[in-house]
Amino acid sequence: MNIKVKKLSDIVPDLHYAKAGDAGFDLYTSETVIVDPGQKVVIKTGIAMEIPEGHVGLIWDKSGLSVKHGLKTFGGVIDSGYRGEVAVAVINLSDVPYTFEAGHRVAQMLIQKVETATFEIVDELSDSERGDTGFGSSGK
Repeated sequence: MNIKVKKLSDIVPDLHYAKAGDAGFDLYTSETVIVDPGQKVVIKTGIAMEIPEGHVGLIWDKSGLSVKHGLKTFGGVIDSGYRGEVAVAVINLSDVPYTFEAGHRVAQMLIQKVETATFEIVDELSDSERGDTGFGSSGK
């Protein structure tokens, strides 16, 4: 699969997979951003891309940033029709500020196929073993 990428900043490296077999490729910040404890920010990546129809870009945490520094990404769905700058929403769940320097990794993106569903309104749903049990239904 070929994905067209438009660089909006010379600061960020070209997109690539770090190692053979990696599911995600790194996204970098095009600006220096300080994220205070409890703060939510949107960080620009300095790229726009053309994800092929029938696919989606899903933004995920970098495991080191989440485990070591308490940084969590959210809202990371990049649809195939979007042509604007890719941005990463981040919240700092730790008790210390974190500084993203321009050109540093901020998140990773996975490209995945998308199934388009149709929806049917019904009066009843079929029975299942789980039924309508929710949070904690499978035990500790």
